[in-house]
Amino acid sequence: MKIAVIARMLRRGKIEGIGMFARETLQRITKQHPEHQFAFLFDRPYDDEFTFSENVRPLILSFPARHPAQIAWWHQVSLKKYLQKNSHDILISPDGSIPLRSPVPTLAVIHDINFEHFPADLPFSFRHYYRYYYPKIAKAATRIVTVSEFSKSDIINRYNIDAGKIDVVYNAVGDSFRPIDGTMINTVRSRYSSGSPYFLFVGSIHQRKNIDGMIRAFDKFKENVPSDMKLIFAGAKRWWKKETEDAFHQSLYKNDIIFTGRVSDEQLTELIGSALALVLASKFEGFGIPILEAMKCGVPVITSDVTAMPEIAGDAALLVDPFSTDSISEAMRKIFQDDSLRQSLISKGIERAKKFTWDESATQLWKSVERILAK
Repeated sequence: MKIAVIARMLRRGKIEGIGMFARETLQRITKQHPEHQFAFLFDRPYDDEFTFSENVRPLILSFPARHPAQIAWWHQVSLKKYLQKNSHDILISPDGSIPLRSPVPTLAVIHDINFEHFPADLPFSFRHYYRYYYPKIAKAATRIVTVSEFSKSDIINRYNIDAGKIDVVYNAVGDSFRPIDGTMINTVRSRYSSGSPYFLFVGSIHQRKNIDGMIRAFDKFKENVPSDMKLIFAGAKRWWKKETEDAFHQSLYKNDIIFTGRVSDEQLTELIGSALALVLASKFEGFGIPILEAMKCGVPVITSDVTAMPEIAGDAALLVDPFSTDSISEAMRKIFQDDSLRQSLISKGIERAKKFTWDESATQLWKSVERILAK
């Protein structure tokens, strides 16, 4: 069997949620199925680390797709022409985008449709691209995979898609995330926070991540609980908006707020493992991988009580209202002051994280492929 795979999200040093899902599932699937041939389709020069096995043939389709118009052309013209000229049994798209009139069956992985709920958080061109194409993609795809029951329900209700067409394949975390010892914690804190304990956010610095809300909540925490606590944001500044800029500059404790930018996988493990708690008080998440990363590192989690986050966290996190700075700051206070609560969340979190593995994710994604081919 010949399988085409959109691999343009696999970029060395720039792997985020969608790229992580693609990397972890595809490297397992390609190695577990040497009887099949995989064509990995890139839009720019690729790194050899993504040629996972001998049955993977990397190809570059012109031209680099960085902006919405280019992304649309790459999928609807360049990719479609490639599929028409080359014989493949199926197309897998880990980032959801597919040719609307694909000559082969398609499996679209639509991680979430946050752009339907918070369109103003995106630049106009990206907002327009997603809101124009994804309703059509959802209908055109032979089958859809998404990463949570919340996202499945959201896609069904928003786009009027048959529930039987959608499979849920959870994200997971790798074994590199693990508890670290006290000596390393002190070293990491010395490097990033002048030796002080810290709350940590992990993810792109994006409006829907509620960065401004977490900054204001941290201010309230510091006002009510005098301490040397810091707040660290680890992630690339994708769309830094005025609300976030204002919240930071108006903070009375901005000297205790640290933006690291993008960090390596090794640095991320150390940052998470050395945190007093992870704070992921987003307004919207289709999954929330940092929740599991922190749990696997033995770090308590504060996360939102909306969208997919309660589904992923279960009873192993403190749930907060992301639209209430009081709710977030109170959770910070509890984590800071209550050692027994921290230990309880750590124990529950370690057990919760065991329920999510990339081996299982890869198995479930392959089952979705087989459902298409069985027709």
